[in-house]
Amino acid sequence: MLLEQAIREFDRHMTVERNLSEQTRKSYLSDLEQYRAFIEKHPLSAGDEGGIPVDQIVIRSFLASLYRAKLRKVTISRKVAALRSFYRYLLREGRVTFNPADLVQLPRCEKYIPVALSVDEVLSLLGVSFPEDPTGLRDRAVIELFYSAGIRLSELTGLNIEDLDFARGLLKVRGKGRKERIVPVGAAAVAAVEEYLKRRGELSTGRGEAGTEDALFLSTRGKRMNPRGVARVVDRVVRQSGIGRHISPHALRHTFATHLLDAGADLRSIQEMLGHQSLSTTQKYTTVSVSRLMEIYDRSHPRAGGGKT
Repeated sequence: MLLEQAIREFDRHMTVERNLSEQTRKSYLSDLEQYRAFIEKHPLSAGDEGGIPVDQIVIRSFLASLYRAKLRKVTISRKVAALRSFYRYLLREGRVTFNPADLVQLPRCEKYIPVALSVDEVLSLLGVSFPEDPTGLRDRAVIELFYSAGIRLSELTGLNIEDLDFARGLLKVRGKGRKERIVPVGAAAVAAVEEYLKRRGELSTGRGEAGTEDALFLSTRGKRMNPRGVARVVDRVVRQSGIGRHISPHALRHTFATHLLDAGADLRSIQEMLGHQSLSTTQKYTTVSVSRLMEIYDRSHPRAGGGKT
């Protein structure tokens, strides 16, 4: 089927020309495969150019099926973005004469407040008693680095030993689209990583697998830690901390940004450290701070309704 071939070609385009992150590439590819499967299962009478459907009605029918499946609006928006990017590529290659996905309106996504821990909760997290063995030292370094640098889960697992400048407390991070940035790291996190590195060799299998020799964080099998392994570490530490709620590794990134903002850091600096392309993405953390202020106000002010008169 020509649509299947076009998707394969677009996959090569994303990898070679667009330089998209692996996560974005996989998500777009999954979205397009779902679109193709829908078309095969629900053949519709629509415009066709060289075996490729080019009718916004087809796309709207596909999106309607997603709404019926009760997918989140943010997920549906990503699928529309994948279709727009796909048809934009086909238009550039002369395979279609217009982009039907541009005629489809994006769903209005729900606004959400990022989950962030309080300072006391973070102290409880960092105060967990870690075993003084290679795995325990590694887990402490993982938690310290997450909170100290505010990096993404994929960025943490992609770190190499050489990426941390111990003397200056700086970390080189490879973010989305393989873009590199430099972020500061606190003394406590640097010390935790240094202690872990003294015992890191005990986790190495010595097999010389690709990417393992330089990897900062190793699994108990001596391989580079994957995101699932790091998430399990965070889950375990959160349970041991007794803070009483479940959080994802990404919540530590949100916490990093929120605490910086609460302490007076400007949005532009936070944007740079987080690696956000748009300032509007960083501005969601102002909502967290305003929400916290309102909570304090409602609880404390005599005339707010929550305090005693």
